[in-house]
Amino acid sequence: MDGTLDHVMLRVSDLQESLDWYQTHLEYEEKDRYEGDGFTIVYLGPEDMHEDGALLELTHNEGEEPEVGDAWGHIAVRVPEGELEAAYEGLMEGGVEDYRDPESCGGRYAFVKDPDGHEIEIVKRDHGARWSLDHTMIRVEDADEAIGFWTRKFEYDEVGRWEADTFANYFLEPRDAAPEEMSVELTYNYDGRSYEFGDAWGHLCVRIDDLHDDWETLMTREAADYRDPADCDDLYAFTKDQDGHEIELIERDTDAESLFPF
Repeated sequence: MDGTLDHVMLRVSDLQESLDWYQTHLEYEEKDRYEGDGFTIVYLGPEDMHEDGALLELTHNEGEEPEVGDAWGHIAVRVPEGELEAAYEGLMEGGVEDYRDPESCGGRYAFVKDPDGHEIEIVKRDHGARWSLDHTMIRVEDADEAIGFWTRKFEYDEVGRWEADTFANYFLEPRDAAPEEMSVELTYNYDGRSYEFGDAWGHLCVRIDDLHDDWETLMTREAADYRDPADCDDLYAFTKDQDGHEIELIERDTDAESLFPF
């Protein structure tokens, strides 16, 4: 099983507004698009992104206004060490709304929001293209179960953790992952709260080697049988973690003309 995090999907209410925002402020380019019956999917990413870097997938369903819940937290994008403050100020000068500046975050990171209210963390990294996806944060109700899901089902390694007085963050990624790959951040709050999903958060996508063989492996490991390959025309599949976060499984043909398996 490959296990590389291929993309993260967010739903947006105005596709052109969102495309303009990400292309203007994060300098993303459109990598591919699919026009379906009543919906559009667009893949975005930096021009010089790493071959195993994660894409941002924006999905627009005609006539729908996605609702942002709190079960998903944010995506994080990278800027070089020493450029956090300048990058944030550049976004402010470009018209992005001031949300959480570097000073309010102890100089370690900062946050902005896109037009739909999706939170975007800005982190300092010495690897990866500028504005490339560093991690995606999801909130979980049982840290042990959540870590066990990713380590057992997908053979991920826990590569970092930060435990505070009221919450903890756990970072997981595929074994032998390149530094440029995206990781998943699990946030666990100690107060036992529950979360609302809304529908603005879509899914994480894990790249696998063989859709059917790896699906059977996940079934053996007791992953949730949510949408099996046959249910998805043998093009992809979906499972869910213990909290209900959707996880897509997809093969990636690097020689194909389209990024979509249609």
